[in-house]
Amino acid sequence: MKILAVGDIVGTAGVNELKIKLKGIKEKENIDFIIVNGENSAEGMGITEKNFNDIISQGVDVVTMGNHTWGKKDIFKFIDNPKIIRPANYPEGVVGKGYNIYKCKDKKIAVINLMGRVDINILTENPFLRARKIIEKIQDQVDIIIIDFHAEATAEKIALAYYFDGKVTAIFGTHTHVQTADEQILPNGTGYITDIGMTGPKYSVIGMDIKASIKRFETTLPEKYKIAEGECIFNGVIFDVDDKTSKVTNIKRINQ
Repeated sequence: MKILAVGDIVGTAGVNELKIKLKGIKEKENIDFIIVNGENSAEGMGITEKNFNDIISQGVDVVTMGNHTWGKKDIFKFIDNPKIIRPANYPEGVVGKGYNIYKCKDKKIAVINLMGRVDINILTENPFLRARKIIEKIQDQVDIIIIDFHAEATAEKIALAYYFDGKVTAIFGTHTHVQTADEQILPNGTGYITDIGMTGPKYSVIGMDIKASIKRFETTLPEKYKIAEGECIFNGVIFDVDDKTSKVTNIKRINQ
């Protein structure tokens, strides 16, 4: 089985880039299951119902979120849709689901969304402990477990990867919008990459207009961010998963 994870969709530009390239990648690479991080699809913060429908209309199986989950009130209209999950380590009682189980080619795939706590100013519970509880609960019910860890710090991501090495099929990082070149299969068989990058404007500061971004750093004034214009990139990663062992046999970055 081949599982494609697509990096953070940034604005309408990112959604359009997904529409342009996803079908071709899916056909060329024989993709079976698709995960897309959509927490920046509403012009850089949050997701609207239209964004969500546009994304899943491309054959996407699940949309994951992150620190901008509640950036648009629109999300409360569709947060219970099984094709969208938000970080599992939000406090108990928060609407939506932190993981879901999907069927694909006679396999049950669990996708878990987590959010980091290092340098992200969101009050969440410990992602390590919350994920461990979920995994212990579902490990005998599913064939494959995939984690989208939406986190700022590379150390936190790498630590979580080793914490669950051998217990889950694959872990990929999102949030920084910068694709890392450390794709690997860890000692106990878990596929891992620190960040899969973004799908959005290529000539930008993580998707935002360059001049506005520089002005914020140069002057420390709250210059309003806006999505950059022009050519876009499509970032993601493909995990080849052995049908018998449910282990990752190969990882391939997508950067086009």
